[in-house]
Amino acid sequence: MEDFSFTAELWQWEAQTTSSWFFVSLPADLADDLRMEAGPPRGFGSIRVEVVIGSSVWKTSVFPSDGTFVLPVKKPVRVKEGIDPGDTVEVSVRPIDD
Repeated sequence: MEDFSFTAELWQWEAQTTSSWFFVSLPADLADDLRMEAGPPRGFGSIRVEVVIGSSVWKTSVFPSDGTFVLPVKKPVRVKEGIDPGDTVEVSVRPIDD
């Protein structure tokens, strides 16, 4: 399957007050291409992906939000890559079947 690369700002979900969730939003045109490449969505409209940020590689899901997808970025990745909310990051995602 195809890799999709983009640059996006890391942001914190403000609605959650008891824990910290951090995301990057995929560009809308890339989200459309990813949706077509991935086939039928899973629960909540999610798509399983393999993600690369810097030297960190992991598997997760992207979730639909406001006409695009959001990618959760877990704390170990943020710490290892030295990224904070407001930082711009280079991201690569690839849909996976598992």
